[in-house]
Amino acid sequence: MSQPSEPAVERRHVVRVGLGLLVPGVVLLVAGRPELIVYAVFGSFTGMYGRREGPAERLRHQFHGAGMLVTGVALGVTFSQREAPTAALVVGVTLFATVGSLLTDRLRLHPGGPFFGIFAFGATATIGADLVDPFVAVGICVATAAWCLALGLSGLAPGEQPAGVPQEPLLGTLVHALRYAVAIAGAGAVGLALGLDHANWAMAAAAVPLAVVVGGEPLDLRAVLDRAAHRVAGTFAGLAVTAAVLLPEPRPAVLAVVVMVLLFPTELFMSRHYGLALGFFTPLIMLMTELAAPSDPSSLLLARGVDTVVGVVVGVAAAARIPGRRPSGTAQERIAQWAE
Repeated sequence: MSQPSEPAVERRHVVRVGLGLLVPGVVLLVAGRPELIVYAVFGSFTGMYGRREGPAERLRHQFHGAGMLVTGVALGVTFSQREAPTAALVVGVTLFATVGSLLTDRLRLHPGGPFFGIFAFGATATIGADLVDPFVAVGICVATAAWCLALGLSGLAPGEQPAGVPQEPLLGTLVHALRYAVAIAGAGAVGLALGLDHANWAMAAAAVPLAVVVGGEPLDLRAVLDRAAHRVAGTFAGLAVTAAVLLPEPRPAVLAVVVMVLLFPTELFMSRHYGLALGFFTPLIMLMTELAAPSDPSSLLLARGVDTVVGVVVGVAAAARIPGRRPSGTAQERIAQWAE
């Protein structure tokens, strides 16, 4: 039997990711709770893992990715309920990122790194404790992740087993975890010093340049700089899209529908052009958080732009100061490997 072409595999993956959010999103709309879509979105990121793997290997990647995402949301909801100060959030996210880096490198997850878990932790921690019962919030994330795992089972043959996980050198994974610790803590500290209300965005941005590096493999600083440039350019393009959507002040249900639609092009371009994908991913993230915690759009857009620049600069600095082994291969190859 002939194997499906790469474009066909890509289309199926994008459809699975989109359906992973579409179904729970519609359920929330019917229930009259569009503001809770933030928890479904983070659960739906489960489907982004294992992009080009076979069904068994895809299931392994998605299961571990779901664990990281659900843990991030659970921790974020806990911090929200306890009304933890921003300084405590910085410490918590730094520890989470450090452990997440070790685990994702040892498990060889694709996409690499703990970025999505960091984002889930920080974003849900800054949502008001009175939005929804914490068990409901985590339950929405768990149910969505389970739905995505079910979608990922398509094509799995009876008895098929995932391939073994190649182990990276422990020293290399420890060095890379140190990069994450320095970058996340540094971005959070700068955010606190500048009085940024949402240091979580800066911390998430700091993780982005490091995601193109796999612990145990050489650091390609040019790939790090390329990813940083894509992050800044794509985010600012996404901020323009966000402004166009938010300034007319649409109803919450409309914003929730836009969030669901934006996930399709986000994943479609993620492995082809990261900067372009961010033009869709940025408004997706900002709209879902605006639904959960409304704020002044103009102030929000300005703050997110500053947060992004701060985080990316700190992330690149951490990579440059902790270089590790010398690189092989091209920057474009490293970026492509991260997105797979």
